[in-house]
Amino acid sequence: MDSSLYASRRRRNALASAASYAATLVGLAWLALILGVLFWRGFGGLSLRVFTEMTPPPGAVGGLLNAIVGSLIMTTLALLIGAPIGILAGTYMAEYGRHGHLTSIVRFINDILLSAPSIVVGLFIYEVLVRPMGHFSGIAGAVVLGVLVLPVMVRTTEDMLTLVPDTLREAAASIGLPRSLMIRRIAYRAARAGIITGILLAVARVSGETAPLLFTSLNNQFYSTNLNAPMASLPSAIFQFALSPYKEWQDLAWTGALIIKLAVLAMSIVARALTGSRKAS
Repeated sequence: MDSSLYASRRRRNALASAASYAATLVGLAWLALILGVLFWRGFGGLSLRVFTEMTPPPGAVGGLLNAIVGSLIMTTLALLIGAPIGILAGTYMAEYGRHGHLTSIVRFINDILLSAPSIVVGLFIYEVLVRPMGHFSGIAGAVVLGVLVLPVMVRTTEDMLTLVPDTLREAAASIGLPRSLMIRRIAYRAARAGIITGILLAVARVSGETAPLLFTSLNNQFYSTNLNAPMASLPSAIFQFALSPYKEWQDLAWTGALIIKLAVLAMSIVARALTGSRKAS
């Protein structure tokens, strides 16, 4: 090989590597800055009061109990709505219609829904649910979060079941096991860690959604578990408090953002651990 050509390639490789490292460092620096400010501003507000008192009126000190409870209720209902449908759809796409035309259509629509802005989903649920009901409600908030959970579960379930070796399916078929029983007894067990990871990732995605909740559940300054009425949520409280001129509310907004970030971090670690155990097994 010509020495000049080899030297030119080494220079280009060094420049490309330097640019890659620089871009990585810039991204990590911004991430560290954001997390540093979040922990600096939010950690000081963490106290028992945050988890035991309601959101306060302007200029007063309080907590985020009603917002935390509202978020837990709507997120739980969203999982009950979106996770079963997503798992069943992903199961069909991986086990029954893997190469079918309908599966290609469903996969295409699911990819669009997966990348669609959440505010568009919020506007859709507002038109089909909130306006006919005549008022905002926790039910509408749970439904819009369930719609956001759905594509994550469809994609995760299909991918995890596709990774299950076909030899396991062939072994089940060789002893006369029905396909439905094979899916429940073998495929689901083999893909269990991945499906649980998908559930955790879906929760992590919807836990910080604000825009769709503003069109559906709105917010509530008081403690309420009535699903047929406006319901408080942590993202909505953060949005409201962050825009306010009151320092007490701004401090609660930082604390609420930190709570969400810590919850998402915990679920991401659990999901990563489950994924690692799945690969090890």
